[in-house]
Amino acid sequence: MNRTDPVWLDRMYNNRALLPDHAAYFSRWAAASAQARDAQPCRLDLPYGPSSGETLDVFPAVQASADGAPVLVFIHGGYWRSLDKADHSFLAPVFARSGTCVVVPNYALCPVVTIPQIIQQMVDALVWTWRNVSRYGGDPARITVIGHSAGGHLATMLLACDWNAQATDLPTRLVKNAMSISGLYDLEPLRHTTFLSELNLTPDHVRQASPALLPRPPQGCLYAVAGADESDEFLRQNLLIRQAWGIETVPVCESLAGLNHFSVLEKLADPAHRLHQLAVKLFGLEAKLDS
Repeated sequence: MNRTDPVWLDRMYNNRALLPDHAAYFSRWAAASAQARDAQPCRLDLPYGPSSGETLDVFPAVQASADGAPVLVFIHGGYWRSLDKADHSFLAPVFARSGTCVVVPNYALCPVVTIPQIIQQMVDALVWTWRNVSRYGGDPARITVIGHSAGGHLATMLLACDWNAQATDLPTRLVKNAMSISGLYDLEPLRHTTFLSELNLTPDHVRQASPALLPRPPQGCLYAVAGADESDEFLRQNLLIRQAWGIETVPVCESLAGLNHFSVLEKLADPAHRLHQLAVKLFGLEAKLDS
């Protein structure tokens, strides 16, 4: 084991190479996402920043209470260099039916931008959400962020954000809770891979953008989960964030049986699965979903 050996690291972190049938997941997500956008009200491609990549989709709760629906912000993965919010609309209907307002942001991709710049874009997306989500029936005081893979990394960074340093009108705990699915918390190993060279990671980027190297957030709760069939490095990364931030901040740190890096995400939309139930618990909803 050598966490600077490019051959070994590529084997540990290249999930598409580990799963030759990965394209079937992407095809299924795209088809289900198109159906989701056609089947229910949604507002697409709302700008939250100046660049073409800085847009988001909003799926209002089907039935929101008078005081507003809890808000779920989902951040997609793709190693900060691929995929799109449009590939992940399939996650919205099950939550929208349960009374949750779902927001799915995009971000510009590497190598056009750096990972620290993507983090700032996600900060901007959350600021937009806090300021605007009430127009769509969401309660800005109840924002939970969930992300997958690179999106899990970004969700974790948002929990650590100093919101008062962003703007004086923002609450200290704009994001109170987050879930990272198959997230990455120490970016140093990625700097030594060959297949991720376009990330252009520098030692400074690693220091700025590795949650496990940052101080524990003074408030907030993170659930860290991964598929039990993921690589040893993804399982190590999952444990690492609890080691770094402690059990009080990371009370849930689990690997879920029978799931790989891609199948684990699909369980987020399955009301019968523990992953979905953890998400419901995290943002304080009772599961009132149709079968």
